[in-house]
Amino acid sequence: MPRCTRTTRTLTLAAAITLASPALAQSQEFILSDENQGWVETNAPQPGTADALIADARVLLANGEPKKAKRLLTDWLDANERTNDPALPEAYLLRGDAWFAMDREFKSLFDYETVIRDYPDSAAFPAAVEREFEIAKLYLNGLRKRLLGIRFEPARGLGEELLIRVQERLPGSRLAEEAAIFLADHYYKRRELELAGDMYAIFLVNYPRSEHRERALLRQIDCNVAQFKGPEYDGSRLIEARLLLEDYEANYPTSAARSGFSEGLETWIDESGAQQMLESASWYLGQSDEPAARLTLRRLIRRHPESAAAREAVRVMRDRGWMPAEGAGS
Repeated sequence: MPRCTRTTRTLTLAAAITLASPALAQSQEFILSDENQGWVETNAPQPGTADALIADARVLLANGEPKKAKRLLTDWLDANERTNDPALPEAYLLRGDAWFAMDREFKSLFDYETVIRDYPDSAAFPAAVEREFEIAKLYLNGLRKRLLGIRFEPARGLGEELLIRVQERLPGSRLAEEAAIFLADHYYKRRELELAGDMYAIFLVNYPRSEHRERALLRQIDCNVAQFKGPEYDGSRLIEARLLLEDYEANYPTSAARSGFSEGLETWIDESGAQQMLESASWYLGQSDEPAARLTLRRLIRRHPESAAAREAVRVMRDRGWMPAEGAGS
């Protein structure tokens, strides 16, 4: 057989194994030695070694036999957990995978946490963090923990904690970025707006070039606007929303123009800010502090000239004789 054809068939088989089971592909490699022997496994681990056990566990998991894999790994871990065997992190990771495949994701967390806590420099570490991310998403999407064998106990708090841990354990990574936006979106969907706004703010600082930035910015604006309770309350949310809106218009001018979102929101923010200043002026008048009231009304008219509150401010100043002859803007 020509060498080029043999090489092509080798690559084809390797790709097929990888698609069927990535774990199995890592432990088994095949070559076509000659036409009589056919495909022959190479790099097979020596029987009785830790590498052989890991390979066997991978095959069992790939073949849908997680209980057998879990028993195999547990027997080996019980005998070797106090040693320095380099296969330990992979063994814990695979046993966690076995628990997960058995629909016991909470038990799998103990093995993943062992990898993360005790073997931070191992190749299994990022894989364990990623597994916990997947479990966190399941919990936040409604999966409950088992209680006496029944999925009864809410696990939302644990899911949120796991997402925070992902960000702490792999800071700056793609996985941490996905965990951050997932957590922010989770809070937003639940209308926990203060938490959502804070999480979007953290996300925008940590990942300024993320593909999710536009959505995060829009939702942070929404969180700030929705938390504004009225002109008699603190207006810092409106100020922040205006700054964020300016950021959005500067960085996404096409989207802002097409949606009309910015124009409508800017009008609302302007009117709300004006109403808050009018409320402040009324308070000063109630305290008989006319100089402060007059100054506030003049600032209102200057800053928000097109607002309904500005028209009311003009009326109040005229009624009190505070409106200068040259007009409202002086």
